[in-house]
Amino acid sequence: MLMNGRLDGHIVQGHVDMTAECIAKEDAQGSTYFTFRYNYDPEMARRGYFTVDKGSVSVNGVSLTVCNPTADTFQVAIIPYTLEHTNFCDINIGTRVNLEFDILGKYIARLQQLQ
Repeated sequence: MLMNGRLDGHIVQGHVDMTAECIAKEDAQGSTYFTFRYNYDPEMARRGYFTVDKGSVSVNGVSLTVCNPTADTFQVAIIPYTLEHTNFCDINIGTRVNLEFDILGKYIARLQQLQ
């Protein structure tokens, strides 16, 4: 991307922040909702390792929009194309996945620590 180009989508760096487990998978009128649970750690959350509604998260390298977050769970809605063309076709209940939390949340948390 050119530095003067339009930024669209999510910023993903390719890091693995922690792992999560798929705890639910349900049909949603053609799409599929996946629910993931990760180990909530208050110190990590203070450093920006958490999810927010409509924020981004990367699951196994696939950048997605978060739905229905709690302290230790979140959902993502996967359209049929994404299910077919990514590793989500291999994710079932009990599958462990890699997570990368939103870098913007990490930057904001770090800036707050410096004040």
